[in-house]
Amino acid sequence: MHRRIFLLFVLLISTITAIAQTGQFKDTKDEKMQKRAIEKRIEAIQDSIRSAEAFSALKQLDFVLEANRLSFNGRANAYVTSNTNFISLANNKVVIQVAPFNGGGPNGVGGITLEGRASNIKVKTDKKGNISLTMNAMGTGLSATIDIFLPKNGYMASATVTPNFHSNGVTLFGNLLPTDKSDIFKGRLLF
Repeated sequence: MHRRIFLLFVLLISTITAIAQTGQFKDTKDEKMQKRAIEKRIEAIQDSIRSAEAFSALKQLDFVLEANRLSFNGRANAYVTSNTNFISLANNKVVIQVAPFNGGGPNGVGGITLEGRASNIKVKTDKKGNISLTMNAMGTGLSATIDIFLPKNGYMASATVTPNFHSNGVTLFGNLLPTDKSDIFKGRLLF
């Protein structure tokens, strides 16, 4: 995995170096087209690296889904700050934080923070290469099933949290990344 990322990085650097050594372009239109092509290549390589990291983090059960959008029971959508709205899993410990409001709330960042132990974790890859993870989360104030979906060659994931004792579920949409690359702010626990 790390070798693939390294090779993509070397390809990126060599492409930029080759273009820089060609000198001046014929006219500004050619220059703009060349710059656009370079930007598209760089973006494609970055997306490929993010996808590989997301896939690896999900398989290793050490990830954070930083949500930039929430959906409550499939009805209302809310665009939120990704560093205060997340689901994380590390060492079989799950943290779910939903903070659709700015400041305040039980956790101090505008929502709730729940923590528990993950169990019955199942990771599956379908025929198309999409990955799904299902797990149960149990803790003080937390009893839920969590379903995460990561499309093939993607890093944007969705996670549906379905409480076991009522129907007030929430779906989080955002970037899935390794825990060590995440920039989240965890609020106070509810209990």
